[in-house]
Amino acid sequence: MIQIVAGPKGRGKTKLLLDKVNASVNNVPGSIVYLDKSAKHMYELDKKVRLIDVSEFELATPEHFIGFIYGILSQDHDLNAIYFDSFIKISKTTLDTLVDVIKVFENISKKYNIDFVISLSLEDDEVPEYLKQYIIN
Repeated sequence: MIQIVAGPKGRGKTKLLLDKVNASVNNVPGSIVYLDKSAKHMYELDKKVRLIDVSEFELATPEHFIGFIYGILSQDHDLNAIYFDSFIKISKTTLDTLVDVIKVFENISKKYNIDFVISLSLEDDEVPEYLKQYIIN
């Protein structure tokens, strides 16, 4: 499953994402990972959630990022959900490549039964039409 929290900067997407991940901890049988551009929200996450500060890794392209996600999947067979804050920034995508990257995550989600919750800093009219089916806010 893919869910997208979209909106402009300052709309409260990160708070919504943090609330959602913390609320899911007791309902998810496996592990949960939260990817962010820094470790700033470490103390706002439940201790059962693994925070990964993506800025610590040299990811320069969307392909690097996708490989990084496969690496996370390969080391944790109990993984049930990955939350992405600031997705465009951490994944090195652009509006031109965003849909293609999300389609890769659709395939990963189906194949490995992983839920992805993605935060996008975009105005409503900037969200590609294909992605609107996943918006939850």
